[in-house]
Amino acid sequence: MDFSPLLDVQHLSIGFGPQVAVDDISFQVYPGQTLGLVGESGSGKSVTSLAVLRLLGPAARISGTITFDGESLLPLPERAMRRHRGRDISMIFQEPMTALNPVMAVGAQITEAVKAHHPELSRAAVKQRALDAMHQVALPTPELRYRDYPHQFSGGQLQRILIAMAIVNQPRLLIADEPTTALDVTVQAQILALLRDLRVTHNLAMLFISHDLAVVSQACNRPGDQIAVMQKGHIVELAPARDLFLSPQHPYTRRLLASAPTMRTDRDQPLASVR
Repeated sequence: MDFSPLLDVQHLSIGFGPQVAVDDISFQVYPGQTLGLVGESGSGKSVTSLAVLRLLGPAARISGTITFDGESLLPLPERAMRRHRGRDISMIFQEPMTALNPVMAVGAQITEAVKAHHPELSRAAVKQRALDAMHQVALPTPELRYRDYPHQFSGGQLQRILIAMAIVNQPRLLIADEPTTALDVTVQAQILALLRDLRVTHNLAMLFISHDLAVVSQACNRPGDQIAVMQKGHIVELAPARDLFLSPQHPYTRRLLASAPTMRTDRDQPLASVR
């Protein structure tokens, strides 16, 4: 792991009107590292990721600092920020059926990301980059499916297309926001394995967001990976992944772990509540 953080978030707070969604959180992500951001719905995970990409809009009140590779992102003009989105920092959004344009071929949607950051490339070179990305995410017969539309793919294949769009420009930081939520367990395992492989291949730093600790444990499975637990806009625990699962320190983390059923769970007793 490199000594300097690629993403450095310090004292970040986010509000909407009188409501505070995120309250004074700090974390760092290093090159090649995965940070799992976990918590129940409404804890502030997704809004944090959108703040990193500056996608929250004018209604959001944001304070603190977000630094990427030594450059402060919050004061950047929008035009400068657009140069980072999709090139240096990419995001896999939830729900591929709504994230993709239903009336646009998937190949064209992937090439849009290339054209936005590499206008100097020829049409053939742009298409080849898109096909290469489709091959990297193990989509079957990309050359034949390049002109197909989202409704012609399964849920797992659509998630692979979103990942192809995210990696086509070889970003340094990948934000994965609940990338396996709508998938069955088998496809979920395939997507997690794919993300692990891509991380090694491209030396990606990854911010992996989920409400599911079992999924996070599979994503944060290398030495140096960490997990941050969020509750009501606060990070209540931040620890190396292995330490957090073996010896959780915060009561909320312990409740989260206890609320997930295992083979040893007593089926005669109700699951623990995170409330």
